[in-house]
Amino acid sequence: MNDTVEGGGATLQAAGVTPVTAPAPRPGEPVLEGEGLVKEFRGGDGGIIRVLDHVSIAVRRGEMVAIVGESGAGKSTLLHVLGALERPSAGRIRLAGQAVEGLTEGTLDALRNRTVGFVFQFHHLLREFSALENVMMPLRIAGETLASARERAGVLLERVGLASRLHHRPGALSGGEQQRTAVARALAARPSVLLADEPSGNLDRYNAEALHDLFAELARDQSLGLVVVTHNQSLASRADRVLSLGGGRLVQSDVHGGG
Repeated sequence: MNDTVEGGGATLQAAGVTPVTAPAPRPGEPVLEGEGLVKEFRGGDGGIIRVLDHVSIAVRRGEMVAIVGESGAGKSTLLHVLGALERPSAGRIRLAGQAVEGLTEGTLDALRNRTVGFVFQFHHLLREFSALENVMMPLRIAGETLASARERAGVLLERVGLASRLHHRPGALSGGEQQRTAVARALAARPSVLLADEPSGNLDRYNAEALHDLFAELARDQSLGLVVVTHNQSLASRADRVLSLGGGRLVQSDVHGGG
């Protein structure tokens, strides 16, 4: 790992950001809440397009929730709003018990980086770094020591079945191994919430099934609130609840979950 990465992790105070200490949710309390969420965009003709229309959702620790729906229904937009990557046009969000509205961008970034892990369809690994270094990255940025970050990254990569691939760069990893590395990186900062957007969309059936098993295990073993957007029926069937997004509304789906 080069000097730039090893030297990362300036304190939030030095960067002029006020840290937010979110209260730890008590057992049974939601770790992710969205209430009355509205998201609107202005179309090319100048009209307003409402993608999310008063959506509400609550996800508890240890629970896996799948969100399904047609392409273009707004599933990725909902995930971005829930993860505080985008602000809603209206409505409220709480991450690990902390209200999001009213926070400055810097404070919101700090809260999101500490409480939410993201896994996308494309893994976005840094190709010049090994699997171990990629997983260490968010920890170093957060200010953890090199030794602590290396130990945590090694444990996570072992957890996702990559103990023998720590020092391989992404180009030397299979598609499934790259995505499992991305999952380990998302877990590095010990988030309360893991959000995944079509995480197995680019994988073959064998690797997709292995990743689906991993997500179901992680929600339980890591005590995460897990929300996954997917078209994959196999992944949705592993969820505790399956919700369908259509016409801007989120409703209980007839797809069976909890299998």
